[in-house]
Formats: sequence, structure tokens, C-alpha cells
Amino acid sequence: MSSSSPSGSGGELTERRGIPAAKFIQDVETYLSQSGLDPNSALAFHQERLQQYKVVEMKLLAQQRDLQAKIPDIEKCLEVVATLEARKGTGEALLADFEVSEGIYSRACIEDTDSVCLWLGANVMLEYSCDEATALLKNNLENAKASLEVLVADLQFLRDQVTVTQVTIARVYNWDVHQRRVKQVTPTAIAAADS
Repeated sequence: MSSSSPSGSGGELTERRGIPAAKFIQDVETYLSQSGLDPNSALAFHQERLQQYKVVEMKLLAQQRDLQAKIPDIEKCLEVVATLEARKGTGEALLADFEVSEGIYSRACIEDTDSVCLWLGANVMLEYSCDEATALLKNNLENAKASLEVLVADLQFLRDQVTVTQVTIARVYNWDVHQRRVKQVTPTAIAAADS
């Protein structure tokens, strides 16, 4: 996030993995006087921060969707390797349909095999023994699940910051409206008292 906190906002902001924490504003008048901001500037700052939170939330949600799609794929690969290992030595061929391209499938007859080929990404495929492939896939599955847990925690933290920022915006706006009404009532009350 490129914006810095308004000066004098009453303490350092903490963060979680680069996401700055929103500070709850208890007393709007004190906050504005310490930060040296007028209500419109404070509103603009917090609305900009809110937009930044929304952008980060969209990125995190995209990462979450990717991981949620990746985990079942890894689990399927583990099942396939386990099936190949279980069939090894039985002399039975395994008949399998596999996806060549999106929506295009082919049928293969798999004889006893000691190795499998795994797509690593970026158009790279490597051949591994079944044991190495199982170890690699289990490691990838653990990493993906751990990353998903961290992402879920980041999203929860971010949602909390969005809520605090929205409450702050509402509090500053309401305080400003109240102050304007007080300023309008005061001259009217003085004029009424004079007559």
C-alpha cells in the first residue's frame, strides 16, 4: 500500500504480511487535531485506504481460488500414483483415459511401470520414480494446504481492517455533519435570543 498514515494518528500501525492495520478512531475531534487534517482530507485518506484494501482482497481471493483448484488436482495425482504402485507386479494392464488438451481425451493402456512423469509447470515435465513422485506430491499438497490456511487468515485480517475503515469513515462523516449543524444552529439561536 503506497499511502502512508496521516501524521500524528496516535501510534504506529501494525501489519500482517504487508497489509497495514486500520486504527479505530475513538475520538474523531482528537484524531483530526492530532493528525492536522480537516474532515474532508481524513475522509479522502480513509476512502483511499479502503480502496487499497479492496484491491488486496481481490488478489487474495484469486490466490485462494487457485489454491482451492490446485489441491484436488494434487490429490488426484497422488491417487493415480498410488493406483500405479498397487498394480505394479500384478501383470494387469491399467486402462485409463487422460486429458490431452482441454476437452480432448485419449485412452492409454499402462503396463507395469516404475516411473511417472509429472508436469511441473512452465511447459516442463520430469520423470520420477513412483516413490519420488509420491514424496513430491505429498510435499506439494502440504505446502498448498499451509498456504491456503495463511491466505484464509490474511483474508480474515483484511476483512477486519475493511470493517474498521468503514466504521472510521462513518464516524468522521457523522462528526463533520454534526459540527456543521452545530455551527448553523448557533448563529440562529443567537439571532433568536437578540429579538
